[in-house]
Amino acid sequence: MQSKKTDAPYVAGHISSYCRLLRNNARYRRYWLSGSISQIGDWFNYIAIFVLLSQLTGSGKAVSWFLIAKHLAPTVFGPAAGVIADRYSRKGIMVGCDLIRAALVLGYLFVEDKSQVWLIYLLAFTQEAVWTFYSPARQASLPNLCSKEELGIANGLSGASWSVMLAVGAALGGFFTAHLGWQAAIAADSVSFLLSSSVMATVCLPHRERKTAPAAAFSIRRLTGWHDLREGFLYVRSQPKIAALLLIKSGWALAGGVLVMLAVFGEQVFGAGGEGGKSGILFSMRGVGAAVGPILAWRLIGESEKAMRQAVGAAFFLSAAAYLLFSQAPDMFWAALWVCCGHAAGSVQWVFSTTLIHRSVEDRFRGRVFSAEMAMLTLVLSLSIWLTGAAMDTGISPRRIVFGLALLYILPGLTWSWHLQNSKGS
Repeated sequence: MQSKKTDAPYVAGHISSYCRLLRNNARYRRYWLSGSISQIGDWFNYIAIFVLLSQLTGSGKAVSWFLIAKHLAPTVFGPAAGVIADRYSRKGIMVGCDLIRAALVLGYLFVEDKSQVWLIYLLAFTQEAVWTFYSPARQASLPNLCSKEELGIANGLSGASWSVMLAVGAALGGFFTAHLGWQAAIAADSVSFLLSSSVMATVCLPHRERKTAPAAAFSIRRLTGWHDLREGFLYVRSQPKIAALLLIKSGWALAGGVLVMLAVFGEQVFGAGGEGGKSGILFSMRGVGAAVGPILAWRLIGESEKAMRQAVGAAFFLSAAAYLLFSQAPDMFWAALWVCCGHAAGSVQWVFSTTLIHRSVEDRFRGRVFSAEMAMLTLVLSLSIWLTGAAMDTGISPRRIVFGLALLYILPGLTWSWHLQNSKGS
């Protein structure tokens, strides 16, 4: 039994539905708590490293390479991570990954001067490689914890919680870094992984029905995972709507270089040489916007598949408008406001596409589908971040770079609108 039954239906976008889900579904409540603890620690890590890199190098390019190192790992390990998430215990994967990361992040404490910046990049890549195995296992587990009625609410709550943890974590990370030092923020991140793993260890994930393999399964292809990977590819290719959903987050990632520019604007355009962790303000407002975006969208248009698909297209154009305004913001107040609006739209794309995938994909393929989405997203995001860093190296002003990135959101918006138009009646 997944949750206690109640007479009143769940309504997406209503806070009361989120509260009821947490109250009635104990397994999801622990799953949610574990993820929330880990997420708040992640943002301590981000802000601490942004400030550390700014202090050591004073270069926006250094921030770009840090983000590239973090986002390149899923591209490399994503396919294998999806196969493993569909083969083995997803709970075991999540607990193990948290424990590994708790020890791994302490390596940042050994960085003492500019000559050791390479260690930051190596640790970032390794940390994200471990996360690459954690993420599809976590994403694929959600429908096993919730009923179909609860699924939309659970995705909305997970998205809102990520956003709130971003806002709280970025703000607290900035405070810790400014007043206690970046080392204190790194230590807090390590503790968060230990707490997250201890909570996840108490979650009872139901046994999944496994497809019985024929005798021919004992082949090199199956043992290496190639058979599973090919099977997942053929599944997605046979489902055009699912294939299109996998590209939504990659469309957002075309302009993913704005993540670098949040740090640059916070620490250099509006900050004072990287002191004080002011990028925390912009990342915090990113979280606020991402929290309210799906809630407002669900209240305005409802939670039908058609409505969510249409909202995704509109969100691309809203993101473009918000970041065009951000590029011209005269001070931190207006910059924070437009960041909030831009990521409210971005969160609609993220939460709605994830919900639609959860509703559409069979359990035995879910890990591979989410890992494929993650691999494409991080590849595009890494390229966008690298190009953003290269643009800064040529001397282009931060405001002009953000202006150009904002225009990139229009391309996936037009492409998605074309897809909706051509898929009517299919």
